[in-house]
Amino acid sequence: MTELDRIDRRILALLQDNARMTNAELAQAVGLSPSPCWRRLRALEERGVIRAYVTLLNPHAVDLAVSVFVNVSLERQVENNLERFEAQVATRPEVMECYLMTGEADYLLRVVVPDLHAYERFLLEHLTRIEGVSNIRSSFALKQVRYKTALPLEHLPVQ
Repeated sequence: MTELDRIDRRILALLQDNARMTNAELAQAVGLSPSPCWRRLRALEERGVIRAYVTLLNPHAVDLAVSVFVNVSLERQVENNLERFEAQVATRPEVMECYLMTGEADYLLRVVVPDLHAYERFLLEHLTRIEGVSNIRSSFALKQVRYKTALPLEHLPVQ
């Protein structure tokens, strides 16, 4: 685990809320001058604490209102089947997240599509054609109750 002091944690919290903050705004918010703030920011990037800067889109505004959670089971959970499945899923733009799971299903996917017809096409033309897939269970999200991207930092020790 990377050690983060109070200022690093504050920088991260602020950037998770608004990655478009200027360095001057960020420096003022954390009580530093711009140069030391910039050095801290670069150090956080170099250490891999900050992975990327992104823009979050409204899925409804870009016609991707349907979210589907898909449980996928493989015939056998052997290394080459896992690698094949992961490689093929990684090429699909509608797959937003993919997790190797414990429990009944081997994988949990979050898929976004414009409508049910698009999901059916994804299912029939791509997911069911991956060698080794034995079972697929889909659950459609009716309403997004909570969505966030900011990771909680409260558990980190105060330095």
